[in-house]
Amino acid sequence: MLSPGGSSMADEPRIMTFGDHLDELRRRLLWAGVGIVLMFVVALFFASPVLGVLADPLIRALKAAGQAPALLATSPLEGFGAYIKIATVSAFIVAMPWALYQLWLFIAPGLYDKERRFVYFLIPLSALLTAAGALFLYFVILPISLFFLISFGAGLLSENSAPAPLPPGITLPVAPILANDPATSAPGEWWINSTLAQLRFRIDAERVMGVPLVGGGLIAQQYRISEYVNLVLVLGIAFSIAFQLPLALLLLGWVGLVKPQDLTRYRKYVIFGCVVGSALMPTQDPWSLLALSGVLYGLFELGIVFMRFIPPRRVAEGLMSRSSGDGDKEA
Repeated sequence: MLSPGGSSMADEPRIMTFGDHLDELRRRLLWAGVGIVLMFVVALFFASPVLGVLADPLIRALKAAGQAPALLATSPLEGFGAYIKIATVSAFIVAMPWALYQLWLFIAPGLYDKERRFVYFLIPLSALLTAAGALFLYFVILPISLFFLISFGAGLLSENSAPAPLPPGITLPVAPILANDPATSAPGEWWINSTLAQLRFRIDAERVMGVPLVGGGLIAQQYRISEYVNLVLVLGIAFSIAFQLPLALLLLGWVGLVKPQDLTRYRKYVIFGCVVGSALMPTQDPWSLLALSGVLYGLFELGIVFMRFIPPRRVAEGLMSRSSGDGDKEA
């Protein structure tokens, strides 16, 4: 059956009641929750490799500072708690696109085509900035900050034990220094594993146990696994938010609250603000502060570039013209 305008009545949008909207929202939330639960089950099998990836910057920094590369668990539940936390966060990160897709299916019918095009532009840009923040944290900030903090803490207090001649008749035992554990060893044999910074002992045919070696400092650099995981997660959230600065400036420019010429006149104040914002981060060493300050200021300048070259009309018209071109081809 055709409507007076010549279109089928089946193609006309259906008017939903408030109850229909609640049912649709409940259904989308249910599907989003199902996706998160399934990803959590999958993440339980990969939490250990993910923990290895997260701990790698700390292990490298400990080795570079001459410390034993090991993490501590001071309670029976600490290791398991860190494992579950990593699986939970990983599940939310992996399932986030699915959850956003369900949210999009709920709100998209109420948006105009032009409003949908803005969403198509902003969400990928936000995801790209978030990924850039995570990569910058992992490959730049963590190695620099951890090495400085570990080296500084290890040398904060040092023992002054003056060497003295050996007493008569005393011979020092010699332990071989190896990069790896020997392929074959007998119970009772011992050696130093320079890679693990441990004094290792062959206990029986199946077990090799070791004692971590520390440097000459009086403050042993040994870190709890839960505290380190919490630090990385907090920094990840902070850097993901901080790297949204260009997007925030772009949105402020679109609504007319700020203009590029207004921001360029206050660059020196922005530089001071970037330094203060970097100092508020959990990383407190001067080198990571300088690196983060420089990156934040670069993001500020990138936001100005976005404001100048990506006005809202260009986003809408560019996508509209491409959409109309596709429509002409289909016609």
